[in-house]
Amino acid sequence: FFGFSPRRALAHSRILMSSKGRSAADSDVPFAFRYVLSACSASVAETVTYPIDITKTRLQLQGQKDASGRTLAHRGIWGTFTGVLQEEGFLALYRGLPAAVLRHVIYTGARFGVYEVLRERVIGRDSDGSFPMHKAVVAGMLGGAIAQFIASPTDLVKVLLQAQGRQVLLGYPPKYKGTFDCFATLLREAGVLGMWRGWLPNVQRAALVNLGELTAYDTAKQALLKHTSVGDTPACHSLSSLAAGLTAATLGTPADVIKSRVMAAAAAPESAPAPYRGALQCLRWTVKHEGWLALYKGWLPNWLRMAPWSWTFWITYERLRVLTGVGSF
Repeated sequence: FFGFSPRRALAHSRILMSSKGRSAADSDVPFAFRYVLSACSASVAETVTYPIDITKTRLQLQGQKDASGRTLAHRGIWGTFTGVLQEEGFLALYRGLPAAVLRHVIYTGARFGVYEVLRERVIGRDSDGSFPMHKAVVAGMLGGAIAQFIASPTDLVKVLLQAQGRQVLLGYPPKYKGTFDCFATLLREAGVLGMWRGWLPNVQRAALVNLGELTAYDTAKQALLKHTSVGDTPACHSLSSLAAGLTAATLGTPADVIKSRVMAAAAAPESAPAPYRGALQCLRWTVKHEGWLALYKGWLPNWLRMAPWSWTFWITYERLRVLTGVGSF
């Protein structure tokens, strides 16, 4: 299965673990098998935390005008969440979930695979088996950027479907019937290149988030294993994931705001077009009209989502790795 047989998995599970909790033959694990494990773990984490993602995206898109040209009042986190629930129903909290899961199957599978290949085979660990910060930064940013560029069309579809629910409440007719209709409509109207609308802020965000998430997790875990007696346990994974989620949210929120607005601009009705088209235009407009702090709009729900997402992902991923005999991350 993907170049990884049950007999080989059993052999991996019997290999003595190093002091850092990693198998001595970790570099021999096929890329495809790493991909499957990380994609499955990401799908679980995305499903659990998706309602928070809806809330975050709606907060970032506040300031749009309704069909009459009136700018709606801003809501806080709780007001946005309960507003979606009351005005659109429970299922609206999961609008766009298939596209989000599809994105992570592509994005997270690829970024983890690329990161581990860079760590084990390209950049390489130091002679003592450690992977120092400067190497982890390069591997993390490259892995995130490459994976996100590949997965950018699925992120565009997810944002458009999340934004559409709000636009319907503003008096505009729905444009997309669902995930696959959104893909088909975009392909028909914008062509293949149009599927990558907003790819630049998307890739920039992914590089920063991956720097915060993968690099922070890997570095924090190495530090905990080296300087404490916590061991390679769920407690270690939880503490490392907390550091990863906090770092990723702080580094990634400004690019996330720009990404969400540029992508949502593609679905803006002709009667109320967005005042920007590209990432730089959006950045200048946002800072000029809303101030620098607007770039951190949605930071709290972003962190509130990233923290449980990171925890759910890492606990699931580390457990799957151990169960399949790969060894911890």
